[in-house]
Amino acid sequence: MITIFLQAAPAGDSMLPTMLMMGAMFVGFYFLMIRPQMKKAKQEKNFQESLKVGARVVTTSGMHGRIAQIQDDGVVIETLSGKLKFEKAAISREFTQQRFPDSADDKK
Repeated sequence: MITIFLQAAPAGDSMLPTMLMMGAMFVGFYFLMIRPQMKKAKQEKNFQESLKVGARVVTTSGMHGRIAQIQDDGVVIETLSGKLKFEKAAISREFTQQRFPDSADDKK
């Protein structure tokens, strides 16, 4: 019975159905895996470029603070324990005005 499945296809059959299936699989992988990853990377890059001095942020490690300086290779975050330098990629999110309404008064 196993030998039936292992036998080669007859010489007269076309490779067209196989090629169509491979193409459909590639298109499926693109829309299910590659495209969402590219979209997320683009959103992350836009977020990192939109950071401003004075914004309250949280790093990926959970450190809360306010951006004191923005440099080419990273940002300096002011926390209660002092100033720390982080990579821009280490910032996971920014707090909004609704969470910290006093931040509008602190910006000069």
